[in-house]
Amino acid sequence: MSSNPNILIIITHDTGRHLGCYGRRVETPNLDRMAEEGVKFSQCFCTAAQCSPSRAGLITGMVPHSNGLIGLTHRGFRLNPNVRTLPSLLVDAGYSTILFGFQHEAPDARLLGYKEVVKSTNRSDSCLAITPHVVNYLLDSPPEPFFAMVGFSETHRKFPESNDPIDDIKVPPYLPDEPEVRRDIADLYMSVRRADSSIGEIINALERANLADKALVIYTTDHGIAFPGAKATLFDPGLEIAMIAKGLDDFREKHIDCIVSNIDVLPTLMELIGCPVPDGVQGKSLLPLLRGEADSLHEYLFPELTYHAAYDPMRGVRTDRYKYIRSYEDRPFSFPPNVDDGYTKRLLTPRGYFDVKRPAEMLFDLSRDPNETENLVDNPEYASILNHLRNFLANWMQQTDDPLLKGFVPPYPGAYITPPDSFEP
Repeated sequence: MSSNPNILIIITHDTGRHLGCYGRRVETPNLDRMAEEGVKFSQCFCTAAQCSPSRAGLITGMVPHSNGLIGLTHRGFRLNPNVRTLPSLLVDAGYSTILFGFQHEAPDARLLGYKEVVKSTNRSDSCLAITPHVVNYLLDSPPEPFFAMVGFSETHRKFPESNDPIDDIKVPPYLPDEPEVRRDIADLYMSVRRADSSIGEIINALERANLADKALVIYTTDHGIAFPGAKATLFDPGLEIAMIAKGLDDFREKHIDCIVSNIDVLPTLMELIGCPVPDGVQGKSLLPLLRGEADSLHEYLFPELTYHAAYDPMRGVRTDRYKYIRSYEDRPFSFPPNVDDGYTKRLLTPRGYFDVKRPAEMLFDLSRDPNETENLVDNPEYASILNHLRNFLANWMQQTDDPLLKGFVPPYPGAYITPPDSFEP
């Protein structure tokens, strides 16, 4: 048997950091335990606050415009054909690869390198339907080393109706504290609890199968929650993601507080199993942080968005203190066709929330203004910071051959795009 560790990644939909171990008022005992026993990355961010591009970042180690997946796969966008993916690299390293449930990076998971794909009997990707298959696989002496990706549809909308009391719900600061929003959050949290319970079942199965000490388990999500001001924006509530890992010596009882990205997962795993990192990978291995050999990993992160349901090209650069965002089209702060329906969207619509125009440039001092409410672009005290980040972003776009430098980025042939004046996706 190979000495390489088994690898199990569990990814949920649209969860952000809405877990108990990240300070939210939702019960997630299994992920809390995982964070306590393993490594919690408290400042992890995705490359794009949308499903396909973010998930592609995880399995390629590249930002969307570099790996090609600048929109949603079910709408016709695709990875560049020459880009290597994590499952295919692990196949080359001798791993058996299996996907349980949901993926959003290709029209067929086998194109990504998964040799086996397991769906539920009713084709649901809910944790309730997928988890029994994962548990059975782990208890049935799987071939080692294995790479298993577990994709839950939770916590994507539509949320289950919870009927939970809403008095203790804490509404995020970028949303109004009103009953409709509290109900929306309560329903989200019910979905979070379901996912946490299923994750507990999977970890328990690993332990029962005597695999826990020779498997690296990573939990993460693709981007922030599906609420106005979060998903499909470049604000932190859209870009923030949970990432927790446990199971090997380097992944025990640590708290990493510097900024990292989901594009760091692929190079980390490649270093862990002693394989070269493919050319073009922009992420960095997390192992120097975990081994105490470094205090930080990235000075700059580069979030972006091109297509979601509709075209909304933005580019950004984030440091541990500052965030610069440039918008390339005339759009409101929260762009309606890229906002999922729900109680909150329906509440805010008649109040003109979706009519407020977004500035072409935004600059935030996150140490003083973590909620990103004060745009400092016209503040002379921040002129040097603005120019530095503006130029740094422009250089990054040139170095990475960003197609947005040439103006309008056309959709892929045959892709379905929602018109910008539409209110629904």
